[in-house]
Amino acid sequence: MNYVKRALVLTALIAFAGCSGGGSGGTAAEDQVYLIKFPHVTAPGTPKGQAAARFKTLAEERFPGRVEVEVYPSSQLMNDDDSLEALAFGEIQMIAVSLSKFDRLTHAFQVFDLPFLFPNLDAVEAFQYGPAGQELLDELTDRGFKGLAFWHNGMKQFSAPRPLLSPEDAAGLKFRIMESDVLQAQVQAIGGNPQKMALGEVYQALQTGAIDAQENTWSNIYSSKFYEVQPYIMQTNHGYIGYLVAVNPQFWAGLPDDLRSGLEEVMAEVTEWGNDQAEAINIQARERVDAEGRNEVLDLGPEQLALWQEAMRPVWEQFANDIGADRIAAASGASSN
Repeated sequence: MNYVKRALVLTALIAFAGCSGGGSGGTAAEDQVYLIKFPHVTAPGTPKGQAAARFKTLAEERFPGRVEVEVYPSSQLMNDDDSLEALAFGEIQMIAVSLSKFDRLTHAFQVFDLPFLFPNLDAVEAFQYGPAGQELLDELTDRGFKGLAFWHNGMKQFSAPRPLLSPEDAAGLKFRIMESDVLQAQVQAIGGNPQKMALGEVYQALQTGAIDAQENTWSNIYSSKFYEVQPYIMQTNHGYIGYLVAVNPQFWAGLPDDLRSGLEEVMAEVTEWGNDQAEAINIQARERVDAEGRNEVLDLGPEQLALWQEAMRPVWEQFANDIGADRIAAASGASSN
């Protein structure tokens, strides 16, 4: 299904979900087992993969015989686009989808895609746990996605068939990006050709030359083996990849009150644990890529990064009205603290 058609289908499903109303909660039988299907697209060893597995373990330990969590990593059940539709339609109960994927539903999450807005994960957390970030959890509840938490993957790096030491080096390259208008503008700002593509398709596309380059976290670069088909990796930390953990609002409202509040406590614990692990997982992934010895990893210095920042800064201005100047200011302020 192409992007335009998928967006139309998703919009229709969300409209249906929003008009259907939710349950009142607290009325179900004590012996009922609640199944939570939780698909995602990354490998089990990634930050999201580990957090999803931990949520399953803790939820089933705390509520034996009442909750069953089925986690499907590595796109085993469906990809991100399909999971958005399935959640809105009630076919699955939980997702942890890249914030960029919500681009078609709200401009608010575009703040997370702005290049060089967040220097590190500490800055991301400062924004997400602040008032402006917490408001975003409820941004899409009336459209079929009740946000429970933000999970980190990490900071993004570029990989390419040639060294990218300055923005001019990217000219003419075909870059895989997530389905984000901000990321599209980011690649265009450095003279590249953006190609929106699902994560599971990237390795083969790089291998065959359908695309030339990509941006990703170290954990995804290692777990998806992009290092096998990209001779150069540039340490830039130019962007952030994170996820909105969301549930079907009707399903969540229909849970018994004690179970719903208990699972929210589990989610809070898992989020803190998983986000604490994310940076360490990415550091370890880089070490493993280094150990493979297949790539030249280039650490760009402050002067080189300043050139990239200058080239990409117009993207902020381009999307300021859509995202909201106040929201960008809150994120930028969190980054400077």
